[in-house]
Amino acid sequence: MSTQIDIAGLEGARAIVLHPAHDRLQILLRQLRAIGLEVETAWPTLPASAITADFILYDTDAGHDAQFPWASGQSPMPMIALVGSEAPGRIEWASKTGADALLVKPLAASGVFASLLMARQSFERRKALLAEIGALRDRLSARQTIVQAVTLLAKKTGSEETAYDDLRQLAMAWKMTMEDAAVQIVKHSETTGANRGIC
Repeated sequence: MSTQIDIAGLEGARAIVLHPAHDRLQILLRQLRAIGLEVETAWPTLPASAITADFILYDTDAGHDAQFPWASGQSPMPMIALVGSEAPGRIEWASKTGADALLVKPLAASGVFASLLMARQSFERRKALLAEIGALRDRLSARQTIVQAVTLLAKKTGSEETAYDDLRQLAMAWKMTMEDAAVQIVKHSETTGANRGIC
């Protein structure tokens, strides 16, 4: 699956740079503004407005988990790590926080545009994968519920094949999906302690 990198949409995007004051930080801020981003700086904590930012660029050298109001790796926007120290612990922390791209210090104008594009694409891909995983979990759960319902119905019919057909017929009669019908059968069984009156 190949997707084209969208280079549009950076104009007017909001970036928050979570980094201690430093002379070279101004180079990064100027470049972000030249690309068209609205830029806000913060240290040592993110402002409440960070939740609506389009990008977070954060220092990995002095950064820590408590700086972010979301669980590690669960940011609601693309994250770009500003990496100075290549100590394994700092790199691991940047990875755990969900870095979608990185810029290596000393901070410079080069690489900023590419990092923004890569971060956005990586973030969107991760978001799509998480949605797909969620959908697959829902399907797996629904299948398990169907198995439960068929097992309950098979106690009455004596055959899982007949029970599956009964479930399909009930779903059509009730004008719902088989998964929803299975949920109703399992709930009914839990409340009555038996499968009486299901079909």
